[in-house]
Amino acid sequence: MSKPTDWLSHLLEIVPVRGRLDLRCFYGAPWRIDQGPAAAGEIPYHAVLSGSAMLEDPDGGSPRRLMAGDILLLPRGPLHVLHDGSGARPVPAQARERLNLTVSENAGTGDRLDMLCGHFMLMPPHDRLLRGYLPSQLVVRAADHDAAGGEPGTGTQLSGLVSLMRIESAAENLGGRAMLNALSAAMFALILRLAGQAETAPTGLLALASHPRLAPALNALFQEPGRAWSLPELARLCHMSRATLARHFQERLGRSASQLLTDIRMTVAANELRKPSASIGAVAGTVGYRSEAAFQRAFKQHMSVTPAQWRRRHAHSWRNHSLSEGAASRRPSAPQPV
Repeated sequence: MSKPTDWLSHLLEIVPVRGRLDLRCFYGAPWRIDQGPAAAGEIPYHAVLSGSAMLEDPDGGSPRRLMAGDILLLPRGPLHVLHDGSGARPVPAQARERLNLTVSENAGTGDRLDMLCGHFMLMPPHDRLLRGYLPSQLVVRAADHDAAGGEPGTGTQLSGLVSLMRIESAAENLGGRAMLNALSAAMFALILRLAGQAETAPTGLLALASHPRLAPALNALFQEPGRAWSLPELARLCHMSRATLARHFQERLGRSASQLLTDIRMTVAANELRKPSASIGAVAGTVGYRSEAAFQRAFKQHMSVTPAQWRRRHAHSWRNHSLSEGAASRRPSAPQPV
């Protein structure tokens, strides 16, 4: 057995997430931001530094007020609207390019907003894995202190990281863009950690992770996806019956443990297939298939293409994405202030 590691570390190893800060918004009410659907493989985020913002629920629910310290994540990347809540006609905003990011400002004289807007980037099939297992919207609070006291918790860590982003985005330091993007990527991990610690965690992986008795099964699936895990084995790890474990997975995750394992395996396989030196047979063994034919069938059913087709299409996609992403002109997810 490999060295024990938690499920979130394994997830972020097999699903590399990069971040980019697009805008820092300085608005006075009335203001409004209309953000179109995110590009493929992108997850928008908004971090309210000061002031407040109203989110028109992309799912059709009631508007939600975001306060200072709130960070909004929209894993499905829907069209969404943020505004000051006054209902007044927004004062037009102007964008100003700085060395490390774009600043958007308006001449509104009402309540002030200071907000960071950016996005996280994933390559296929990682976007599918995360979007399928995260809620449609996620809000966490970057707290200056944690209620439990003692050692600084995740809320305090997230608050400190956002403070660094605030400071760095206000300056024009050498390497500032790279620093802001690296901090954005770290923020993604802290957001998931904090959401998973909540008493009322949202559905999906975070709800599963928030249940202490289910953690051993979750860790096992991510740590050893190549092992032929059975429901009785996972139930024993969690000290519960098979029926209870199966019910918890369906209620919290909306999928069975077997379905989660398959999704993890296919994500690992997609990563391995990008390596020219890895044969399809070797990849099949790595993710727990005894025969190459069985793996080929499972991969095609899951990804809609054969392993060989996937390899041809995506062998160089991550390298090419890295080169093109750095171009300053590429801002497909940047919000469009009105």
